[in-house]
Amino acid sequence: MVKGRIQKALSGFYYVDTGNELLTCRARGKFRKDGISPLVGDLVEVRELGNGEGFVEKILPRRNAFARPAVANIDQLVVIASGAIPRTDPFLIDRVAAIAALKGCEVIILLNKCDLDSADELYAIYRAAGFQTLRVSAETGEGLEALKPLIAGKLSAFTGNSGVGKSSILNALDPEFHIQVGEVSDALGRGRHTTRHVELFRLNCGAEVVDSPGFSSFETDELNLELKHRLPETFREFAPYLDRCRFVGCSHTKEKGCAVLEAVRRGDIQKSRHDSYLRLYEELKPLKDWQEGKK
Repeated sequence: MVKGRIQKALSGFYYVDTGNELLTCRARGKFRKDGISPLVGDLVEVRELGNGEGFVEKILPRRNAFARPAVANIDQLVVIASGAIPRTDPFLIDRVAAIAALKGCEVIILLNKCDLDSADELYAIYRAAGFQTLRVSAETGEGLEALKPLIAGKLSAFTGNSGVGKSSILNALDPEFHIQVGEVSDALGRGRHTTRHVELFRLNCGAEVVDSPGFSSFETDELNLELKHRLPETFREFAPYLDRCRFVGCSHTKEKGCAVLEAVRRGDIQKSRHDSYLRLYEELKPLKDWQEGKK
């Protein structure tokens, strides 16, 4: 039995990197019976069959798992945003950051195209909220050297609204990734006869990254009942105030004596962050406990 990480899942096959070789594996039928699917990013135990083939026998405990894209054990989400065209709506960042907090992921904010627009407003919002925030330019290379040690030795998923330069940043981080990005684009279903899949890649700076179509906009699978119940704690800067409200069960939306609202009024919490909280609160409000099984 050897241990490894699933690098790619495609058409019922799992490609497991053992550190010595990439094994092409099937998964044991018991996983299907138990309602479990191996995911890209999973640490697994594999029984070798020879000739580069094997069977996934066991999935080791996960740090986290996402529904779409289907990945596990993500250490951090690298959220790419821009103050230039297309300008990123802070709500898109906050929505992803809330899901990341629920999943136990760190978040890095990359403000790309800083050669065109320094994104001062976005920079101020996320620095004040306590996020690692970098100004970068895929075009000039600015800021990318500072990013490399933040992603080295970790499994990161890159996300961002369309046009902010996710692929360009990956290319700039690792010139050898250029060919891979093209191959991934084809493999992800941009052609008529290809299959959409998730794949994990290693960059020469020692980082592992997941590139998949699903991370371009998080699916609503992650906007679930658990997030509804835990929403206040997914906004990190709310933490010092959550137990100071006058009323138990304060929703931090409009109550008198709400410490969070008072912090917003004082400027200790950025108004745009609280605005995003209110939008998510309203989006999740209709969810009922009995609906959880249907998500």
